[in-house]
Amino acid sequence: MRMTRPVRRVGSPERACRCASIPIPILMHRAVSFCLTLAALVASCVPRAGRGTPAEGPARAMAAPDPSVEPTTVANDLSSAAAEADARSPPSSDPSCPDSMLLVEGDYCTQVRQEWIRWEDPPTSRLARCAVFAPSQCVGRRVHRLFCVDRDEYSERGQSLPAGDVSWTKAREICTNHDKRLCLESEWEFACEGEGMLPYPTGYDRDATACNYDKGNLVDPATGRLRDQRQPSGQLDRCVSPFGVRNMSGNIDEWVWRDRTGGEWRSALKGGWWMAARDRCRPATTSHNESYHELQTGLRCCADAR
Repeated sequence: MRMTRPVRRVGSPERACRCASIPIPILMHRAVSFCLTLAALVASCVPRAGRGTPAEGPARAMAAPDPSVEPTTVANDLSSAAAEADARSPPSSDPSCPDSMLLVEGDYCTQVRQEWIRWEDPPTSRLARCAVFAPSQCVGRRVHRLFCVDRDEYSERGQSLPAGDVSWTKAREICTNHDKRLCLESEWEFACEGEGMLPYPTGYDRDATACNYDKGNLVDPATGRLRDQRQPSGQLDRCVSPFGVRNMSGNIDEWVWRDRTGGEWRSALKGGWWMAARDRCRPATTSHNESYHELQTGLRCCADAR
């Protein structure tokens, strides 16, 4: 039974191509920019825990991983099939959250070990996508979390596609203007993976038929620009997390306020986009500053539960 909590105010913690008709300097600039983005997204399959603290961060601080804690393996009832079935269950409305938001409550693991069973690509590949993971292990502390998160990526009024070409700074402004806030990195992860620490929001298996990733033909040779392969959130009814949140893997890269990984900026991108990359709950792209924006960068907002 959830106890009634007093009303709280919403906080304010605040990416190769060819072309014959485009001038070479412009084409080279676009190619370099795109390749830098691709390189930033490519990493090993096993996630690494970040170290360090941002120069400025949100008020809530994460507890440091505790190496003395015994790893706990997810039970059989958190198998991929069970997780996927649970994820597809329609979310129930909760008075603790504003309209179009879902309540996220449970115990978040501060540091997770995830190991692969089968590769999608050869391990030596630059992409090295994981096809199947073993059950996740919590090797850090469990921290209780309670907050609200947008069920879908932010879309501008009258638009079905999630908003793109948004910087971290603009994303923060959008959330504030809607009486919400930019999600913390750890909040976003928990909303994506659930207490089972799932590698993908849909379970332990990579499924490009459920979520919008692993797309090809990324660049239009006529323009040198990314092809727009975003999809409306409602079309991807199987790309759902254990909390009922949609499209946290692929479709659009989402800005968060970094609180788990260290780095120079407050900004990080989570979930990946439509290209073939990691597209998982834990990894983050941290190589872009707060003013960076491209077609594939968007957002969703969080809020304190009432």
